[in-house]
Amino acid sequence: MFLPLLAVVVGLLLLIWSADRFVDGASAVAHHAGMSPLLIGMLIVGFGTSAPEMVVSAFSAAQGNPGLALGNAYGSNIANIALILGTAALIRPLAIHARVLKKELPVLSLVTLLAVFQLKDGFLSRADAWALLSVFAVLMLWAILPVVAQSRSGLVKEVQKAAQAEVIPLRQGLIYLLVGLLALVGSSRLLVWGAVAIAEGFGISDLIIGLTIVAVGTSLPELASSAAAARKGAHDIALGNVLGSNLFNTLAVVGIAGAIHPLEVSPEVLYRDCLVMGLLTLSLFFMGYRPKSCGQIGRVKGALLVVAYLAYNGLLIWSVLRG
Repeated sequence: MFLPLLAVVVGLLLLIWSADRFVDGASAVAHHAGMSPLLIGMLIVGFGTSAPEMVVSAFSAAQGNPGLALGNAYGSNIANIALILGTAALIRPLAIHARVLKKELPVLSLVTLLAVFQLKDGFLSRADAWALLSVFAVLMLWAILPVVAQSRSGLVKEVQKAAQAEVIPLRQGLIYLLVGLLALVGSSRLLVWGAVAIAEGFGISDLIIGLTIVAVGTSLPELASSAAAARKGAHDIALGNVLGSNLFNTLAVVGIAGAIHPLEVSPEVLYRDCLVMGLLTLSLFFMGYRPKSCGQIGRVKGALLVVAYLAYNGLLIWSVLRG
């Protein structure tokens, strides 16, 4: 059992490192190709922070481990809201602007409902997966087009100048891109092998491993960036990072996994994990709603979110012991 545990630890550490190298390299190559820095931030960096979930779930689906693929995606969503936002709010209270309540949160709620609707028959078909990917493509266009329309504004030009000063040389960017991609693939295979071996060794379902160890591990990039944003008082970045990651996980990560291999879904994914994910998403509405002022996730609410995450993991442990 030592080797599988070592594989999970090394795989997670290498996964996080390779995702950073991949993002740096892809950003540099895109910049040298003339791509807008704002689009680089929205697309490449956004994809990069969710690259661990995407690659791990893709390999899990390809190797016939649907529980690990779905557990990784939905477990990361639960960790993003309860653990990451809760931790960020404990560091510094997070403001929730009206725009988030009127735009981003309703979209995420509808996407979550779509996921629940697709899983109610206990199966995620390739048609379901392509539907998720199509919705993801539409939402990406919806987010990108306003940025393209504003590409000549003074603010964008200032961002471009600042970004140009940080760009690494093209040759170094290509090396980072290649090394990051190869390491992403290798570390994901190592992590999936270790997680499946642990699950088989202890008689635990790959779903539970995906919802806990793998989900938290692949969410570490979001935890690091959100905690840093909270310390600097960048509330929009901390909250937007989590909401964007959850959209990506629900649509793109699950969609890619289902497109590679149709997924059989155990009942507890629907009545336990999707329910918790949905309730946590709705809780952000109640935390952020204030009739005449900007809402806030204060330290008390942050603590409640962290406690909710610990309680959820306690429920998972109880289900293992009961089984």
